[in-house]
Amino acid sequence: MLRLAALLALPVLLAPAACSEQAAAPPPPPQALNAEAMGHYCGMNVLEHPGPKGQILLASRIDPVWFSAARDAVAFTLMPDEPRDIRAVYVSDMARAESWDTPGATNWVEVSKAWFVIDSRLRGGMGAPETVPFGERSAAEAFTERNGGRVVRLAEIPHDYVLGGPAEPVRPTGATDASAAHGH
Repeated sequence: MLRLAALLALPVLLAPAACSEQAAAPPPPPQALNAEAMGHYCGMNVLEHPGPKGQILLASRIDPVWFSAARDAVAFTLMPDEPRDIRAVYVSDMARAESWDTPGATNWVEVSKAWFVIDSRLRGGMGAPETVPFGERSAAEAFTERNGGRVVRLAEIPHDYVLGGPAEPVRPTGATDASAAHGH
């Protein structure tokens, strides 16, 4: 009887260890943006929109959840009705982007390590204010010199900045060249 009780208790004793091993596992790597990527909120092809993109990897899905704007990926993490089994969140590193219109397929930065420019004059994929991500603070600061805005970390992005409705689309002159994306 004692042996049976010990065997029945084993899964309960092992469960916390399994959870901590899973929590300690490194995040899965980002996937390359491809022509099949459809925006989670807009339902449109992600490649059809300018500006930085986002992807979220969930434990419950094989494929990433794609976003036409980095701002939308940040919003997903704040919305209570979205899945909570997030394993990783990646956004385009715009310092390594070819241009604002071609933000890249493999130049991802983990959202918690990114520097963001908010309140710039450039708009994201759906015409809303964008959270423009960079892998290095110096690149974000250079971007603000050309496009305005301010540099913040993820935790400093106001919730209403990413959860507010879309604004009028604004495409400043020169926004499609590589210098707009790189802050030159």
